[in-house]
Amino acid sequence: MNEKFAQYRAKVAQYWNVLEKKQKIWLGASAAFLILAIILMTFLFSRTNYEVAFRNLDSTDSAAVMDYLDSSKIPYKLSDAGQTISVPTADASKVKVEAGSQGIIRNGSIGFESFNDSSSMFGSTDREFDVKYRSALNGEIQRLLNDMQGVQKSNVLVNLPDTTPFMTTEEKEQASASIMITFRPGYRPAQKEVDGYYNLVKTSIPNIKPENITISSPEGELLASNDVDGSSSDLLETHYQIQHKYENDIKQKIQAFLGAMVGMDNLVVSVSSSINFDKIKSDQQLVMPLPDNNNNGIIISESSTNKTATGANSAGGVAGTGATDVPGYEATNSSNGGTSEEADRTTNYEISRNNIQTESGPYVIKDLSINIGVEKTKLSAQAKTEMTNVVANIVRSQLVESGQDVTNDALMDKKVSIMAQSFIDNGGATSSKALSTGWMVGIGLAALALIGGLGYVVVRRRKQAELAEELAVPGKVEYPTIDLDSVQNESQVRKQLETLAKRKPEEFVNLLRTWLVDE
Repeated sequence: MNEKFAQYRAKVAQYWNVLEKKQKIWLGASAAFLILAIILMTFLFSRTNYEVAFRNLDSTDSAAVMDYLDSSKIPYKLSDAGQTISVPTADASKVKVEAGSQGIIRNGSIGFESFNDSSSMFGSTDREFDVKYRSALNGEIQRLLNDMQGVQKSNVLVNLPDTTPFMTTEEKEQASASIMITFRPGYRPAQKEVDGYYNLVKTSIPNIKPENITISSPEGELLASNDVDGSSSDLLETHYQIQHKYENDIKQKIQAFLGAMVGMDNLVVSVSSSINFDKIKSDQQLVMPLPDNNNNGIIISESSTNKTATGANSAGGVAGTGATDVPGYEATNSSNGGTSEEADRTTNYEISRNNIQTESGPYVIKDLSINIGVEKTKLSAQAKTEMTNVVANIVRSQLVESGQDVTNDALMDKKVSIMAQSFIDNGGATSSKALSTGWMVGIGLAALALIGGLGYVVVRRRKQAELAEELAVPGKVEYPTIDLDSVQNESQVRKQLETLAKRKPEEFVNLLRTWLVDE
């Protein structure tokens, strides 16, 4: 065995010695890359990948999950002070299903399943039953709240008063509930969701009024709207969403237009608006005569009356003929047998009536201001003027119905602001993250391909060199000579040999071979 090992070692050493310096460097680098790739691939395919199975657990649930995993001999990792438990990826789905079916995760609450475990074979006392019922009610409400969107955890305390048949309605105490909700980071509940919390508690606890429910969060108390049944919409939240969407639309339009000029990374846009959400309905009734009918309107009815009287002291004669008579009035004839006439005419006109009903919708833009920050290297005087004109036109088009003078350039300058500023590049400060498994596998495969290619090139060149040596026709070798006749002593011969060995070692070796052959 040792002899074979020595033979292999000798062959390797012989092969290594005949290689050139450049070939040795390439072969060493290839071997190093191959060893590194093998180590990397072994590490990737032999390690166990863990997946988060449970998070945001309290100490009780964490202990229960750990007992279950230990009994099932499933490895796990704890993080976040025991609130997060990770298990191997292959066992994650199985662990989640079995933990849920066994009721291990309770979020620190005890529901009505506690009544299944009786503390005594004879049942429980009334006092013990009341304590269990309150704890179970607290736990069930807590579970319902924890299943709501955005809720991280909750604590519920329900106070159920003692009731006796001898108390009147005024003497009976009312039930109350105090709830503390912790939301997930960045989550902001809408008013409809807050009303949903109140309705959930109100329907879960018997004989409780909404004013006896208190729901709080670390940021403050959550107040219900006037109708906690959720039938009325939250106008404030709706108005906020509409205004926020409008400002985002204006912002996106400006970014899309100016981003092509200076680049999205060199642009910051801030939009502030004021919107009138009032809905106004007016009713006008205009009465107008007809201009083509002497402003009298249309004749709808007309009546005339003529009266004639005959007898003594009747009016007669020619009207207005006396010296003292009034023109137009009939003269009075005192003679007997006179006659009189009376004419009456009545005309009714219908004038034109215009009934105008005007209903102006809400969402009228009252005011709008836009502030833009641009990288100072991208903002020249001409570019700033052009950007200001573009944004001012957008503001003018939005404030047409606001009642403001949109043609006033001084007013537009107050509503549009473009400033130059320097942007901080956080790309260099970002800490380099570990390569993902896919990238590492790709690098390993690339290294293997590179090593294989280098090995193929080295072997191919070696074979070509050996083939060239075999096919080469040996010719007459001319060996260098030293003129010994001109040399007077041995010291000169030695010096010439040393000089030849230093400057031309190959010729020196050939010279020695020639001398040996001659001898």
